Amino acid sequence: MKKFIGTGVALVTPFHANTSVDTNALANIVEHVIKGGINYLVVLGTTAESVVLTADEKIRVVDTIVKANNKRLPIVLGIGGNNTAAVVNELKTTDLEHIDAILSVSPYYNRPTQEGIYQHFKAIAEASPKPIILYNVPGRTSSNMLPETVIRLATDFDNIIAVKEAAGDIVQAMRLLKDVPKDFLVISGDDMISLPMVFAGGAGVISVIGQGYPKEFSEMIRLGLTGSVKEANKLHYKIMPAIDYIFEEGNPAGIKAVFEKLNLSRATVRLPLVEASDALKQKISTFTDGLNS
Repeated sequence: MKKFIGTGVALVTPFHANTSVDTNALANIVEHVIKGGINYLVVLGTTAESVVLTADEKIRVVDTIVKANNKRLPIVLGIGGNNTAAVVNELKTTDLEHIDAILSVSPYYNRPTQEGIYQHFKAIAEASPKPIILYNVPGRTSSNMLPETVIRLATDFDNIIAVKEAAGDIVQAMRLLKDVPKDFLVISGDDMISLPMVFAGGAGVISVIGQGYPKEFSEMIRLGLTGSVKEANKLHYKIMPAIDYIFEEGNPAGIKAVFEKLNLSRATVRLPLVEASDALKQKISTFTDGLNS
């Protein structure tokens, strides 16, 4: 699965002022990240505010991205949840013609045991016509998919090809990297530690900040993958403040403020999220102005 090595971006869903989906802005963002050197697109993840989109809106978002992408980059589609039967049904009923892989989050709220997590993904693996990228994000799910569970799934199912590891724990990531099967990809889900994970053997990142500053961030990951430590670190430390900023008031409020600064979309989000504060927007504006100065 070499197509998923490098930088993927978890695309936002831009909204008009009335919170309707802005498909023109979305198409422009797709063009922005492709021209910036991103390796693949991730659609309808957390950053897309997928939990507050209707079924029809989700179809419009996917169709817009597929059309704008025009087969240039691989596309990963988020299909996951805490109702195993519903996820399986969605996999069976969704048009996946233009999709290269599925990103599926570990079950949230229910707080299953490790065996429950394994059985959940076993059912998904047996139902999915596309390769699966597991998604471990304990800060949102309230349960940690342990390395032992990921390794077990990776070993037992050929179509489980990767994990987006977003526990924010470099030691846990290293335990994964040490023991996963040879061709299994460990992908960072944390922008701040994506480069250290690459240095440890990771395959890259599914990024939030990377869609705002695709040229700089994707180059950083490329340098990391080729062992250019000094050059990669220089870019990492240059981008670091922006990573803090975009998560300061929650995701995707921060990254949408970046897009507003870049005149690519409004900063509008849907409740229960609220738009970034003027103070945060000013920090992001100042950083953006100085990035290439």
